[in-house]
Amino acid sequence: THYDAKFDRCDGVEFDAITPDEKGNIFFFKGDHLWKGFSGPAQLANGTFQELDEYHHLAHVDAAFRMHSKDEDEPQAHDHIFFFLDDMVFSYYQQTLEKGFPVNIQQVFPGIPSHLDAAVECPKRECTTNSVLFFKGSDVYSFDIKTKTVKKKEWNHLPNCTSVLRWVEHYYCFHGNNFTRFHPVSGDVSGAYPKDARHYFMTCPNFGKWSMCCEAPRCKLDAITTDRMGKSYAFTGSMYIRLDTPRDGIHHFPITRSWKEVSGAVDAVFSYGDNMYIIQLTMKFIHSAAHYTLIEGYPKSVTEELGIQGPVDAAFVCADQHVAHIIQGQKMIDIDLTATPRAVKSEASLPIHKVDAATCDSEGVKLFVGPEYYLYQTPKVLAVSKISPVAQKFPPRIFGCED
Repeated sequence: THYDAKFDRCDGVEFDAITPDEKGNIFFFKGDHLWKGFSGPAQLANGTFQELDEYHHLAHVDAAFRMHSKDEDEPQAHDHIFFFLDDMVFSYYQQTLEKGFPVNIQQVFPGIPSHLDAAVECPKRECTTNSVLFFKGSDVYSFDIKTKTVKKKEWNHLPNCTSVLRWVEHYYCFHGNNFTRFHPVSGDVSGAYPKDARHYFMTCPNFGKWSMCCEAPRCKLDAITTDRMGKSYAFTGSMYIRLDTPRDGIHHFPITRSWKEVSGAVDAVFSYGDNMYIIQLTMKFIHSAAHYTLIEGYPKSVTEELGIQGPVDAAFVCADQHVAHIIQGQKMIDIDLTATPRAVKSEASLPIHKVDAATCDSEGVKLFVGPEYYLYQTPKVLAVSKISPVAQKFPPRIFGCED
């Protein structure tokens, strides 16, 4: 069936496939049409991916995904988009068909059946290895990119997905005009699902609960940190955003989504080793970085863990350093994280009265106050400063907020 170019996804559409490209643009496919991004009209798919129609009269795309294999596995295929039509697979990069394609699915993905329903990439650490998940009915085929081995699972509890999207490390199964978020290893569903996709993945009249289409919060950070893996987080109120995935856009997630024991706003967050330290009022939570699991025995009081009285305004640790810099009012307290028990190493007065959040990155130490930040070269420079440098505005869009 060829759909009219005016086909309206706000009427409720069951998508055939959804995938981002190498720039983070998300394509939604239905029949021989596609939508680019979260707003705008449908357009013919062969206008963007013309060879799909040349090699195979395009009635629809069965499945599509963006390959993640930038490690040692298949680096030449990283960020390529793979399309599946019946028993054939197409590989695109920058909207250009890769030489030698299309080929039979089995040549690239041995053990994967034809006439798929959906497919999605699953990078290492979200899955055990760099993998691709293929969906057909209630069967899920986990394809290891490096070894080209397949593990077949049956996820009867999950609706049959007509398309699947990985977005900011979350996995969404689309079925009808709804979606269900699931865990990529177990298939488990937590939370109230299904939900109507029109509220979250497109801008439609009378729909919209999402920061991408709705009014953004004020620019005031509660905490900001980057872990050892390079994942960067900003916390504001009961929500957090990822700062290191700009091509996927900015979206606010509930803190409890990743750190289920932490409800409400946080006071300070810092990363040290493989762990993330979250301070809330006078209590401290430590989560392991792998899946942000609360370490046994926590939360503990700030006094017991750091040897100081709470509450805390901000905190940071610089890369490859072992000192936690804790900010309380106009005072910065340095604590040696290698010492047992933890003890105050030094104290310094700060030229800034009230700090909302702090972080230490390749540019230096940043102290955030409202919609501005102050940059210092090192913690030592900050400790001896008598006057504050010129405040710099941070771009509101980076933090998904409005000035």
